Amino acid sequence: MVSSLVHAGFALVLAAGLLRGSYDRRALAVVLAIVVLPEADSLLGPVMPGAHRTVGHNFVFPAAVALLLYYDTRIREESLLRERVADRGVRVAWVALFVHVFAHLSLDWAHLQGVNVLWPLHDSFFRLEGELLWSSADGLVQTFVDVEVDPETGDRRVDAGSTGTTQSVHVNNPIEPDDPEVLAEAETIDRRFPVAGRGWRLYLLGLGIFTVLARRLQSDPPAESAE
Repeated sequence: MVSSLVHAGFALVLAAGLLRGSYDRRALAVVLAIVVLPEADSLLGPVMPGAHRTVGHNFVFPAAVALLLYYDTRIREESLLRERVADRGVRVAWVALFVHVFAHLSLDWAHLQGVNVLWPLHDSFFRLEGELLWSSADGLVQTFVDVEVDPETGDRRVDAGSTGTTQSVHVNNPIEPDDPEVLAEAETIDRRFPVAGRGWRLYLLGLGIFTVLARRLQSDPPAESAE
């Protein structure tokens, strides 16, 4: 699984680019708290099958939050959020939402069994997997969405990477490092807390740390003296 540290590393890179003048320790703390929060759904695993990568790993809740933020900050005459935290807080809220989607959900969407994209509206895990290329022989080729047509009936079947439902999918995590039935019979349970399981994950983690240090060491350019 993609570790929380890797999610955090990617989040730090995005935050450095999006927060702009609102970049400080408090803003980073909010962003990091939001980016690791989805992993809390693993705590529900013992009482809810398939909870991990479902409750905190769907695109329905972020979409609802985005609509509420947009309505409150762009449509309402007086924004409740802006009244409490000013424009800076509004920016931090939007950045935290973007980081949640791109630094956490999207990474997990392309890993293992994916995420339960439309839960609770629809119970189905999807994994983002495939390739997009231009071939001199076949033209534009993509395998992310597979479309099959039954030659006998003409029925069309579209597969966007479905891997199962909460009843059939279990994504290992430190709380439930294996299938619940296997754990019930295991004499010892090996709980592993990953840091970086692949080279690119270690790279993202290191890039996040480097970005924070680089921002801290940067200084504003000297002001031009008026002649």
